Amino acid sequence: MVKNILNNIKKKSLKERFLLVLGIFFFLLYFVLGLFIIFMKNFPLEMGQVYRVAFGVILIAYASFRFFRIINDNYY
Repeated sequence: MVKNILNNIKKKSLKERFLLVLGIFFFLLYFVLGLFIIFMKNFPLEMGQVYRVAFGVILIAYASFRFFRIINDNYY
């Protein structure tokens, strides 16, 4: 499967590879931001712990959604 994905990436144009890298960057950004919001002690906004965890989980869920879209777009 990984070999298939790598071959697919090599066939892409420069624009498509740039968008792939950009998609991976934003996946990592949302994932790290979600973890940061959940585990940061001195969060600059006044939010309760329950709301911070909920917001962080939503960001992580959105990051996983983006990750699966990237995988599906590059697998087929």
